[in-house]
Formats: sequence, C-alpha cells, structure tokens
Amino acid sequence: MTHIDRLRLLISLEGEERHIFLAALSQSEKDELRFHWNIWARFEQLPPPGDWHIWLICAGRGFGKTRAGAEWVRHIAKHNKDARIALVGASISEVRAVMVEGESGILATSPPKRLPNFEPSLKRLTWPNGAQAKLYSAGEPDSLRGPQDSHACMAMPRRSFL
Repeated sequence: MTHIDRLRLLISLEGEERHIFLAALSQSEKDELRFHWNIWARFEQLPPPGDWHIWLICAGRGFGKTRAGAEWVRHIAKHNKDARIALVGASISEVRAVMVEGESGILATSPPKRLPNFEPSLKRLTWPNGAQAKLYSAGEPDSLRGPQDSHACMAMPRRSFL
C-alpha cells in the first residue's frame, strides 16, 4: 500500500477505526503525516478549484490565514521548480517573522527533507528543486518593480484595506 493509498484510507475512516489505523503507523509515517495539509485543513483554507488569478482570504484572528498561505506557497514551490514567488507584507520584518519564521510560516510547516534554505541577508528562500521566494515590503513599493515573479502571496493587516 502506497503512502497515497494510506492517506486516502485514513481520510475515509471515522472514530475508533481512525484511531486503530493511526496506532498502526510507524513513527516515521506519523512524523510525515503532520505535513499533509489537505488532511488537516478546513475546506475554506484550501485554494479554490479552477483557474484563478486572485485568492483573497479576508478573515479574523485564528482562521489560519498564515498557514493557508504558507501551504499554498509550499505547494507552488514543490510542483514548479521554476517558480519565483513574491512574499509581501507590511514590512520586511513582518514577512520574515510571520510568513517565513512564524509558527504557521513556511519554515515551520515544511517537512525537514523539503525545507527551503532561508538566506535572510538576501531576503530569499530557495527550495531543493530550485524554486525561490523573495521577501518584499509593501512600504517599499518600488522594490516590486522589475522582478519577474510568477506568483505572489501577500499578508496585509486589515487596517491596510480600510
């Protein structure tokens, strides 16, 4: 049985059957399981289906916006080695503290074997396959001119929109 088959089986189980299944997993399988976001996420935290250009999550504290964004960025980086992702926040320090190094940020949600290399001085994350993400501040809009990013993830405080 492949890992994917086991994940599908786990999703289909409920209650006591799920507990029995989880107890039978090896420690390495249990460790890996926490990084499968599609199992743990609420439907609202997953990217919408279809071909879209903007996905806006406008929600309150505790919704999981940072985690949803980090998981989306990880998904893009995993499946597109040529991805160039802009990580944009109110300030560089906020992007670093929340989106990259925070408890729900990219580094905390990445499996150890697929952890990107973070180079703070270059404001850059690089995944093992070559995908990259760069940190930008919305307070310095000119810094976004020129780079050829394929994707962007922005985290702005609610007051920025009002």
